[in-house]
Amino acid sequence: MSITELADLLLQMGEPKFRAEQLFKWLQSGVNSFDEMTNIPKNLREKLSDISYLASVRIVKRFESQYDETVKYVYELIDGEYIESVLMKYEHGYTVCVSTQVGCRMGCTFCASGIYGLTRNLTASEILSQIVQAQKDNNIRISNVVMMGMGEPLDNFENVSKFLQLVSDKNGLNIGLRHISLSTSGVVTGIYKLSQLNLPITLSVSLHAPNDKLRSETMPVNRKWNINALLKACRDYQKVTTRRISFEYALIDGVNDSPECAQELSRILSGIMCHINLIPVNPVKENSFKTSTTKTIMRFKGLLEAKGMTVTVRRTLGADISASCGQLRKKAKEERLYANLQ
Repeated sequence: MSITELADLLLQMGEPKFRAEQLFKWLQSGVNSFDEMTNIPKNLREKLSDISYLASVRIVKRFESQYDETVKYVYELIDGEYIESVLMKYEHGYTVCVSTQVGCRMGCTFCASGIYGLTRNLTASEILSQIVQAQKDNNIRISNVVMMGMGEPLDNFENVSKFLQLVSDKNGLNIGLRHISLSTSGVVTGIYKLSQLNLPITLSVSLHAPNDKLRSETMPVNRKWNINALLKACRDYQKVTTRRISFEYALIDGVNDSPECAQELSRILSGIMCHINLIPVNPVKENSFKTSTTKTIMRFKGLLEAKGMTVTVRRTLGADISASCGQLRKKAKEERLYANLQ
């Protein structure tokens, strides 16, 4: 709940509305019970406990990379489902990659998150709690958020938009919207709904192919909204927000990393104020995709830059703990990995 919603609830309970700000701060500090809210009267804590619950996540496992300071978290939800998120350290501070759904129904062939399909959406609280728990566990302040974990954020639009409101509230985590990236596989209707909010977040579009034939083979969402429809939505979004768009492009050896693909990619993105983020595809055991060679990646990058495109190659973090792009998954159903973690 927002502070306004908490105030309305308190008034309905016959309680003073000034308690709303106190409650909000406690909720965003990651308390596990109402009893921890020491400046809230005991009778109010008991009332709240009777009519509501704290929709937080619980850390059941953490994996630390031996190569960098990346940490992958396995979180348990209140209904016993599991999600994963990743904490990454950069020179500018800490970034957390959060999940927005339990599983995913997009079915991208190079991504592990959607192998078992979608179980349910996460609530705004469950998305927020991933940040709070990572901060508490490491005694740090997280300054950047990427919504690139399990799930398609725009397939859970209501909860994601509520999360953006909560996470940026000055009375809570106070993470500026300019420090938040939302990634979509190309849900065109969601992009238009997002443009209506006109938020200063960074929209990241998982493109991964320069033409419909290739994209439809690896990303089923393209069969509903093809590249033309997607890029029109991106241009319209940019007209409203004036924000630069980031296009994610996972390079797969022998699939989408040819010079011809680079030339085609530069052509279709011409005229869009954008940044291209090349991602060496990460291994997922259910497919045979291989990462492009360093030589191929740099050639691809050079061809795009020659056309005036702004391009970076994403640094791989946490690959040894399956924390890299596309590797988060619902292992509980596959291996009963978490059965002995209680």
